[in-house]
Amino acid sequence: MTTDDALAALASLAHPTRLAAFRLLVQAEPDGLSTGQLVDASGLSQSTFSSHLAILVAAGLVIPDKRGRQMIQRADIERLRALMLFLAKDCCGGRAELCAPLVTELADCC
Repeated sequence: MTTDDALAALASLAHPTRLAAFRLLVQAEPDGLSTGQLVDASGLSQSTFSSHLAILVAAGLVIPDKRGRQMIQRADIERLRALMLFLAKDCCGGRAELCAPLVTELADCC
């Protein structure tokens, strides 16, 4: 992941509606959620939510998948993993002991 990719992903998550939607999609993996389900969960109008969704898709964090007449949205878990690794590697600067508590906490929560 490049710095520009990371910045785009982080910027897309830097809004309460988009962060909430992405968290829902991560929890819904691997099935995803329909756009309608996401709109309902957000409490926003379809058009307002669509602009938020478009930002997440443009950042590569959400993958739209047409299934019949429904549009299913899925979190791109590989992209999330790449973002997390980018941040951890950059923050630790090659010093694994700095990231050890983070790795332990991640292992315990999942």
